[in-house]
Amino acid sequence: MLRIAICDDEEYYRNKIHKLLDSWFAGRGMEYAVSLFASGADFLSEKENAVGYDVVFMDINMEEMDGIDTAKRIRQFHSDTCIVFVTAFISYALEGYKVNAVRYLMKDTLEAALPECMDAIMKKMQIRQVTFPFVEGEKTLYTDNILYVESRKHKSVFSYLDNEIVNYQIYDKLDHIEQQLAAYGFLRIHKSFLVNMKHIRKISNYAVLMDWGETLPVPRLRFQAVREAFVAYKGAL
Repeated sequence: MLRIAICDDEEYYRNKIHKLLDSWFAGRGMEYAVSLFASGADFLSEKENAVGYDVVFMDINMEEMDGIDTAKRIRQFHSDTCIVFVTAFISYALEGYKVNAVRYLMKDTLEAALPECMDAIMKKMQIRQVTFPFVEGEKTLYTDNILYVESRKHKSVFSYLDNEIVNYQIYDKLDHIEQQLAAYGFLRIHKSFLVNMKHIRKISNYAVLMDWGETLPVPRLRFQAVREAFVAYKGAL
Protein backbone atom coordinates (compact mmCIF):
# COMPACT_ATOMS: atom_id res chain seq x y z
CA MET A 1 0.00 0.00 0.00
CA LEU A 2 1.25 3.48 -0.91
CA ARG A 3 0.89 5.86 2.03
CA ILE A 4 0.45 9.54 1.26
CA ALA A 5 0.19 12.53 3.59
CA ILE A 6 -1.17 15.96 2.69
CA CYS A 7 -0.06 18.73 5.02
CA ASP A 8 -1.65 22.15 4.39
CA ASP A 9 -3.29 24.65 6.70
CA GLU A 10 -5.96 25.44 4.09
CA GLU A 11 -8.76 22.87 3.96
CA TYR A 12 -9.54 23.81 0.36
CA TYR A 13 -6.10 22.68 -0.85
CA ARG A 14 -6.02 19.59 1.34
CA ASN A 15 -9.25 18.47 -0.28
CA LYS A 16 -8.17 19.53 -3.78
CA ILE A 17 -4.94 17.53 -3.65
CA HIS A 18 -6.83 14.56 -2.24
CA LYS A 19 -9.33 14.66 -5.12
CA LEU A 20 -6.56 14.94 -7.71
CA LEU A 21 -4.83 11.93 -6.17
CA ASP A 22 -8.07 9.94 -6.26
CA SER A 23 -8.36 10.76 -9.96
CA TRP A 24 -4.76 9.75 -10.64
CA PHE A 25 -5.14 6.40 -8.86
CA ALA A 26 -8.51 5.61 -10.51
CA GLY A 27 -8.16 2.54 -12.70
CA ARG A 28 -4.53 1.87 -11.76
CA GLY A 29 -5.36 -1.02 -9.43
CA MET A 30 -3.05 0.25 -6.69
CA GLU A 31 -3.82 0.30 -2.99
CA TYR A 32 -3.22 3.66 -1.33
CA ALA A 33 -4.20 5.61 1.76
CA VAL A 34 -4.25 9.38 2.22
CA SER A 35 -3.96 11.17 5.58
CA LEU A 36 -4.66 14.88 6.04
CA PHE A 37 -2.83 17.26 8.39
CA ALA A 38 -3.55 20.95 9.05
CA SER A 39 -0.02 21.92 10.15
CA GLY A 40 3.55 20.74 10.38
CA ALA A 41 3.20 20.44 14.14
CA ASP A 42 0.13 18.25 13.66
CA PHE A 43 2.05 16.04 11.23
CA LEU A 44 5.01 15.62 13.60
CA SER A 45 2.90 15.09 16.73
CA GLU A 46 3.42 11.35 16.17
CA LYS A 47 7.13 10.71 15.56
CA GLU A 48 6.50 7.69 13.34
CA ASN A 49 4.98 10.07 10.76
CA ALA A 50 8.50 11.17 9.87
CA VAL A 51 9.17 7.75 8.34
CA GLY A 52 5.65 6.43 7.94
CA TYR A 53 4.73 7.90 4.54
CA ASP A 54 5.94 7.19 1.05
CA VAL A 55 4.89 10.61 -0.26
CA VAL A 56 4.20 13.88 1.57
CA PHE A 57 2.57 16.87 -0.13
CA MET A 58 3.73 19.76 2.04
CA ASP A 59 2.55 23.37 1.97
CA ILE A 60 5.48 25.68 2.66
CA ASN A 61 3.58 28.64 4.11
CA MET A 62 1.96 27.36 7.29
CA GLU A 63 1.68 28.91 10.72
CA GLU A 64 3.13 27.21 13.82
CA MET A 65 5.70 25.21 11.84
CA ASP A 66 6.21 25.85 8.14
CA GLY A 67 6.80 23.19 5.51
CA ILE A 68 10.57 23.71 5.28
CA ASP A 69 11.09 23.13 9.01
CA THR A 70 8.76 20.12 8.92
CA ALA A 71 10.69 18.65 5.99
CA LYS A 72 13.99 19.15 7.83
CA ARG A 73 12.59 17.15 10.74
CA ILE A 74 11.62 14.38 8.33
CA ARG A 75 15.12 14.33 6.89
CA GLN A 76 16.64 14.02 10.38
CA PHE A 77 15.45 10.42 10.25
CA HIS A 78 17.27 9.94 6.91
CA SER A 79 13.90 9.06 5.45
CA ASP A 80 13.57 8.54 1.69
CA THR A 81 10.04 9.88 1.82
CA CYS A 82 9.23 11.72 -1.41
CA ILE A 83 8.54 15.30 -0.33
CA VAL A 84 6.51 17.45 -2.71
CA PHE A 85 6.23 21.12 -1.82
CA VAL A 86 3.01 22.89 -2.73
CA THR A 87 2.90 26.67 -2.54
CA ALA A 88 1.72 29.87 -4.17
CA PHE A 89 5.17 31.50 -4.01
CA ILE A 90 7.99 30.51 -6.36
CA SER A 91 10.56 32.32 -4.21
CA TYR A 92 10.83 29.35 -1.85
CA ALA A 93 12.01 26.88 -4.49
CA LEU A 94 15.70 26.94 -3.47
CA GLU A 95 14.86 26.16 0.16
CA GLY A 96 12.74 23.25 -1.00
CA TYR A 97 15.55 21.61 -2.90
CA LYS A 98 17.87 21.88 0.12
CA VAL A 99 15.78 19.16 1.74
CA ASN A 100 15.79 17.06 -1.42
CA ALA A 101 12.21 17.74 -2.49
CA VAL A 102 11.26 15.73 -5.57
CA ARG A 103 8.95 18.40 -6.96
CA TYR A 104 7.84 21.96 -6.32
CA LEU A 105 4.20 22.47 -7.37
CA MET A 106 2.44 25.81 -7.73
CA LYS A 107 -1.07 25.86 -6.31
CA ASP A 108 -2.53 27.50 -9.40
CA THR A 109 -1.30 24.68 -11.70
CA LEU A 110 -2.01 21.60 -9.59
CA GLU A 111 -4.37 20.01 -12.11
CA ALA A 112 -1.64 19.81 -14.73
CA ALA A 113 1.40 19.34 -12.48
CA LEU A 114 0.25 16.72 -9.96
CA PRO A 115 -0.31 13.82 -12.42
CA GLU A 116 3.19 14.28 -13.89
CA CYS A 117 4.57 14.48 -10.36
CA MET A 118 2.97 11.16 -9.39
CA ASP A 119 4.24 9.53 -12.61
CA ALA A 120 7.80 10.57 -11.70
CA ILE A 121 7.45 9.42 -8.10
CA MET A 122 6.19 5.99 -9.11
CA LYS A 123 9.02 5.58 -11.61
CA LYS A 124 11.50 6.41 -8.84
CA MET A 125 9.87 3.99 -6.42
CA GLN A 126 9.93 1.08 -8.87
CA ILE A 127 13.68 0.74 -8.41
CA ARG A 128 13.22 0.52 -4.65
CA GLN A 129 11.01 -2.58 -4.66
CA VAL A 130 11.89 -6.21 -4.06
CA THR A 131 9.77 -9.35 -4.31
CA PHE A 132 10.05 -12.39 -2.04
CA PRO A 133 8.11 -15.70 -1.86
CA PHE A 134 7.00 -15.44 1.77
CA VAL A 135 5.15 -18.09 3.74
CA GLU A 136 2.24 -15.63 3.68
CA GLY A 137 2.42 -15.49 -0.14
CA GLU A 138 4.57 -13.63 -2.67
CA LYS A 139 4.82 -9.94 -1.82
CA THR A 140 6.52 -6.92 -3.35
CA LEU A 141 7.96 -4.64 -0.68
CA TYR A 142 9.37 -1.14 -0.69
CA THR A 143 12.96 -1.50 0.52
CA ASP A 144 12.64 1.72 2.55
CA ASN A 145 9.86 0.11 4.60
CA ILE A 146 11.81 -3.03 5.49
CA LEU A 147 12.97 -2.22 9.02
CA TYR A 148 15.13 -5.27 9.62
CA VAL A 149 15.34 -9.00 8.92
CA GLU A 150 15.89 -11.47 11.75
CA SER A 151 17.12 -15.04 11.43
CA ARG A 152 15.00 -17.48 13.44
CA LYS A 153 16.02 -21.13 13.10
CA HIS A 154 15.20 -22.16 9.51
CA LYS A 155 13.34 -18.95 8.65
CA SER A 156 14.13 -15.29 8.17
CA VAL A 157 11.52 -12.86 9.44
CA PHE A 158 11.04 -9.46 7.82
CA SER A 159 9.85 -6.63 10.07
CA TYR A 160 7.98 -4.36 7.66
CA LEU A 161 6.32 -0.99 8.12
CA ASP A 162 2.87 -0.89 6.56
CA ASN A 163 -0.04 0.81 8.34
CA GLU A 164 1.61 -0.86 11.32
CA ILE A 165 4.69 -3.03 11.78
CA VAL A 166 3.98 -6.50 10.36
CA ASN A 167 6.09 -9.66 10.02
CA TYR A 168 6.64 -11.77 6.89
CA GLN A 169 8.42 -15.13 7.07
CA ILE A 170 10.54 -16.80 4.43
CA TYR A 171 12.46 -20.08 4.29
CA ASP A 172 15.80 -18.59 3.34
CA LYS A 173 19.16 -17.91 4.98
CA LEU A 174 19.99 -14.41 6.16
CA ASP A 175 23.26 -14.59 4.19
CA HIS A 176 21.30 -14.90 0.95
CA ILE A 177 18.86 -12.12 1.87
CA GLU A 178 21.82 -9.89 2.75
CA GLN A 179 23.12 -10.32 -0.80
CA GLN A 180 19.73 -9.42 -2.27
CA LEU A 181 19.42 -6.25 -0.17
CA ALA A 182 23.07 -5.18 -0.36
CA ALA A 183 22.38 -2.26 -2.71
CA TYR A 184 19.65 -0.74 -0.52
CA GLY A 185 21.55 0.35 2.59
CA PHE A 186 21.21 -2.72 4.82
CA LEU A 187 23.81 -3.57 7.45
CA ARG A 188 24.53 -6.89 9.15
CA ILE A 189 24.84 -5.83 12.78
CA HIS A 190 24.65 -9.36 14.24
CA LYS A 191 24.65 -12.90 12.90
CA SER A 192 20.87 -12.83 13.39
CA PHE A 193 20.00 -9.25 12.35
CA LEU A 194 20.16 -7.41 9.01
CA VAL A 195 19.11 -3.79 9.59
CA ASN A 196 17.94 -0.99 7.28
CA MET A 197 20.34 1.89 8.04
CA LYS A 198 17.66 4.41 7.01
CA HIS A 199 15.90 3.54 10.26
CA ILE A 200 18.88 3.63 12.63
CA ARG A 201 18.71 6.55 15.06
CA LYS A 202 22.06 5.93 16.75
CA ILE A 203 24.61 3.24 17.63
CA SER A 204 26.07 3.14 21.14
CA ASN A 205 26.72 0.82 24.08
CA TYR A 206 26.85 -2.24 21.82
CA ALA A 207 23.34 -1.68 20.57
CA VAL A 208 21.47 -0.08 17.68
CA LEU A 209 18.56 2.22 18.51
CA MET A 210 15.95 2.19 15.74
CA ASP A 211 13.82 5.21 14.94
CA TRP A 212 10.64 3.70 16.41
CA GLY A 213 12.38 3.02 19.75
CA GLU A 214 13.38 -0.64 19.50
CA THR A 215 16.93 -1.62 20.46
CA LEU A 216 18.86 -4.40 18.71
CA PRO A 217 22.13 -5.93 19.98
CA VAL A 218 25.56 -5.53 18.38
CA PRO A 219 28.27 -8.02 19.46
CA ARG A 220 31.39 -6.47 20.99
CA LEU A 221 33.66 -7.86 18.25
CA ARG A 222 31.45 -6.45 15.48
CA PHE A 223 30.66 -3.10 17.10
CA GLN A 224 33.49 -0.98 15.64
CA ALA A 225 32.89 -2.20 12.09
CA VAL A 226 29.14 -1.62 12.42
CA ARG A 227 29.63 1.91 13.73
CA GLU A 228 32.11 2.77 10.96
CA ALA A 229 29.74 1.45 8.28
CA PHE A 230 26.90 3.56 9.65
CA VAL A 231 29.06 6.71 9.81
CA ALA A 232 30.13 6.12 6.20
CA TYR A 233 26.50 5.64 5.17
CA LYS A 234 25.41 8.89 6.82
CA GLY A 235 28.27 10.73 5.16
CA ALA A 236 27.18 9.44 1.76
CA LEU A 237 23.60 10.70 2.12
